[in-house]
Amino acid sequence: MASLIKLRLSMLGSIALVIGITTLILSAILSLFSYGVDAATLLAFTLVFVVGIHFIQWLISPWIIEALYKVKPVSSTGDLWIAEMVEKVARASGLKRVPKAMISYLRIPNAFAYGNFLSGYKVAITQGLIENLPREEIEAVVAHEIGHIKHRDVEVMMVISILPALIYWLGRILIYSGFFTSGRSRESKSAPVLAFLLGMVLIIVSFLSNLIVLYISRLREHYADSNSVLTLPEGGRNLQRALARILMASGAISRSRFGDVSKATKLKALLISDPELGIGHVRTYDIDEVVEWIKSQKKISHLEIFSTHPDPAKRLRFIDKLEQETKTRYTLLRV
Repeated sequence: MASLIKLRLSMLGSIALVIGITTLILSAILSLFSYGVDAATLLAFTLVFVVGIHFIQWLISPWIIEALYKVKPVSSTGDLWIAEMVEKVARASGLKRVPKAMISYLRIPNAFAYGNFLSGYKVAITQGLIENLPREEIEAVVAHEIGHIKHRDVEVMMVISILPALIYWLGRILIYSGFFTSGRSRESKSAPVLAFLLGMVLIIVSFLSNLIVLYISRLREHYADSNSVLTLPEGGRNLQRALARILMASGAISRSRFGDVSKATKLKALLISDPELGIGHVRTYDIDEVVEWIKSQKKISHLEIFSTHPDPAKRLRFIDKLEQETKTRYTLLRV
């Protein structure tokens, strides 16, 4: 499918760009200061520090998420359908190990996937999602979250986010350490100024690299959406409806219970939809009409460049493309 191939190439190209920028900067610093050991020491210290912090965060993140979002395993008889749904979708998605089904006791309608080799992988849906969506749409949301696990998105984003952080901390250390006073520039009075300027340049580069990382995150949300389209009958249509209901409910909740939205946004990169982004004052209660209205908008969010999630209008149109290409491919295979 053309859209999926283009999406994968965009992801690979963006990842290569971030890696290339980081490699170029590290090589330049080492070559500039090849006459002393301070450059290698600085890089080694920064690398160990940044990688260590990210790795520890990744290890303990499942327990932080569960405490913050009030997550509990599915246990009551009335909620066993969630575990059955997760298992069904996981098997259809080709996962060998079924993620554990969880419930988050938040009124915000949303869902998320998380975990690692210590905690195991888990899929959580919120109480608000259960209350606001029919089961076929919840299933499409679950397929999206299982797509994140299938594509190893948690690990990919953790590794990619290390690179801008590495550049940022190198910049900070250069600003405060007087790095240029080593080696050949030891006697140079301009060393502190040069160190400050290079440090500022690195911090600016880290900011720009973070924008690329956010773009990769948005691409991977589209990629997870594709799992709903490719795995479930009517998966794309049901996911569009689910996203529209989530936007409507999030808009209503943000106007009435700010505390719920504030709590949900602390780790919003995990969620299927940004809880701060909602729609209100829709003139129809027909969910298909709401979906069409969203798709007709040029943009719902004007700050997509700073978001971990794609703009909803763009997202729903992309699902349409995937569905159309899937149907075309299926028709050609039958001929």
